[in-house]
Amino acid sequence: MSSLRDGQRYVRSVHRETPVLRAHRDHLSRGNRPVATRGLALDLGSSRTRAWVPGHGLVADPVPDDGSLRPVRRGRIVDPESCGRLLSRIADAALGTDRSDSVIVLSHPVLAGAEHRTAARELLAALGPTSVVVLNSARAAAAYAGPPDSGPLLVIDMGAELTEVTLLVDGMVADARQAESGLSDLDPATLPAALVRTVLDMIMSMWRQDRHGTVLGALRKGPVLAGGGALRPDITDRLALRLGVRVRLADDPSTTVVRGAGLILSSVLRHAATPAVLPGPPR
Repeated sequence: MSSLRDGQRYVRSVHRETPVLRAHRDHLSRGNRPVATRGLALDLGSSRTRAWVPGHGLVADPVPDDGSLRPVRRGRIVDPESCGRLLSRIADAALGTDRSDSVIVLSHPVLAGAEHRTAARELLAALGPTSVVVLNSARAAAAYAGPPDSGPLLVIDMGAELTEVTLLVDGMVADARQAESGLSDLDPATLPAALVRTVLDMIMSMWRQDRHGTVLGALRKGPVLAGGGALRPDITDRLALRLGVRVRLADDPSTTVVRGAGLILSSVLRHAATPAVLPGPPR
């Protein structure tokens, strides 16, 4: 396996169907079909919240206007009231005040607890959409930057306050590791080495518990890098060199998750618009 020495990027088309999108398509085909014509995808992060609207792309992250701190810390909602106001401002700007014909898709850290997921669902439901889809960030990243084929895939998400490594198999989480540290916690002088060491430790932990060679297969395919850390060649080049593999980056790794959530949203909306096929007599 060769190392990444020239910053080569693997930019994938946003229109092909990945195993993650296929899973959502199959879920919808079983009758879970939201009646909606528009939507909003969200990546609720510790440093900022990113939003994606089909047909418009990225929506600016509004700065809290009430002097409050960020409502998400270490991948958890710590201030539900402030978070609700933030989401309401985004939804108002993207969808207007009447959201009865909309779907909202939100990503969360892979190892987010039930409390965070429940709080996120409740806050989104309070916005009044037709339907809410909550999924983990690794599946969203894989939908956008992963290969179109199935099989094992490693997703490495290096954010401001969290670092996660997730092993996906056929679009589903098979294993995951999380470190409650990120770009904002490390000494700038030692950040690349420290962050790469954290990622390597998590991968090795997975490898030691892997009895089927799945991690090795995912490494050979090339891990997907996401988050702010993936914007830095001093980190991505070092990681590729230490792993001895090429890595996959979208054109803007910091928005990989929200763009993937946007792809899943688009899939939901397409299936919502497809009329049901009713049984009838043969012709």
